[in-house]
Amino acid sequence: MDKIFEQLDGLLDRYDELQELMSDPEVLADTKRYMAYSKEEGSMREVVAAYKRYKQVKSDIAESDEVLRESHDPELSDLAKEELNELRPELAKLEDEIKLLMLPKDPNDDKNIIMEIRGAAGGDEASLFAGDLLSMYMKYAEKQGWTTEIVDETPTEVGGYKEVAIMITGDSVYSKLKYESGAHRVQRVPVTESAGRVHTSTATVVVMPEYDEVDLDIDPKDIRTDVYRSSGAGGQHINKTSSAVRMTHLPTGIVVTMQDQRSQQQNREKAMQILKSRVYDYYESQNESEYADKRKTAIGTGDRSERIRTYNYPQNRVTDHRIGLTLNKLDRIMNGELDDIISALIVQDQTKQLEQIND
Repeated sequence: MDKIFEQLDGLLDRYDELQELMSDPEVLADTKRYMAYSKEEGSMREVVAAYKRYKQVKSDIAESDEVLRESHDPELSDLAKEELNELRPELAKLEDEIKLLMLPKDPNDDKNIIMEIRGAAGGDEASLFAGDLLSMYMKYAEKQGWTTEIVDETPTEVGGYKEVAIMITGDSVYSKLKYESGAHRVQRVPVTESAGRVHTSTATVVVMPEYDEVDLDIDPKDIRTDVYRSSGAGGQHINKTSSAVRMTHLPTGIVVTMQDQRSQQQNREKAMQILKSRVYDYYESQNESEYADKRKTAIGTGDRSERIRTYNYPQNRVTDHRIGLTLNKLDRIMNGELDDIISALIVQDQTKQLEQIND
C-alpha cells in the first residue's frame, strides 16, 4: 500500500494543479486545452475524493486514540471509543476502494465496440443460436441505454446467422462487454429435431473496440476498394447505383463488405470503421501470447476458440466456466439480464489484479 500512497500524493498534487489550470484565463480561452484538462481532472475526481476522505478518517482516528490515551474523563473516553468503532471499519473500506480505483485502467474501456457473432459447430442450430446471442446482447444494450446497429450480416435460410456484426455505442461499452469474446455453447433440443434429443452447438463471439485514426493508421495503399451494385432491400435507387463497397486489407487478406447505407460514401465510412477494428484485432491476436503474459489478470485469454459459457435450455441454466458461476435463470439472461454475470467477471478480474499488487 505504501507505493499506492506515493502515487496518490502525486495524484493529489496534479489534481490541484489541474484545478488551477482550468481557472486560468488562457486555458479557458483555449477550448481544446480546457477539454483535455477537464477530462483528466474528471478521471481523477473519484480517487481524489476517496483519498482525501481516507486522510481525514486517519487523522480523526489518531485524535481519538490520543483522547483515549490521555483523557481521564470517562464520558470523553466513551465518545472516543464510539468514534473509533465507526472510523476503523470506514478506513478499511476506503483502503479497499482506493486499491480498486488505482488499478491500471484498460485504455479501451471507454470505447464503443464492434461485436462479431458467428455460428460455429452445429450447422443450422449454430446459426440460430448466433441469432439468439445477437438478440440477447441487443436487449442488454437497450437496458444500458446504449444504441445498436447491425453493420454486416450473412443470414441463413432457417432464420439465424452464419455471421453478423453489430456496432454498440454508448457509455463504457467495452468495459462491460470485453469479457464476452470466446466460444459460447448451447445445449437444447433443436426445432428441427423430431426425436426430442438434446444437441450441443456453438457460436463464437469476438468483441473489438472501435478504433479511430489515432489508434490505428492504415496505409491507404494497403486497401483495395471495389464498388458494386447493392442487392436486397433498398428499392430501385439502391439497385441502380454502385453504392455497395468491398474493402480488402491486402497485408492481412481481411475483407469487409458494406451495402446497408444509402450512399457509397456512407458505406465507405462504415466499411473503414469495421476494417480498422478487424485489422487491429488481427494484429492483437498475432501477439496474443505476449499480450497475455503482460496482462495475466485477464479472465481467460479471450481467444475465440476458448469455451467460456454454456447455455443449458432443458435446465434453464447458464454456466460461466472461467469463474465457475452457475445461474438458474437462462430465460432472463437471454432476455438481456446479463448484469449478474458481467459484474461477477469484473469482480474476479479486479480480485486477480489486487492479488498481484498485494504480492
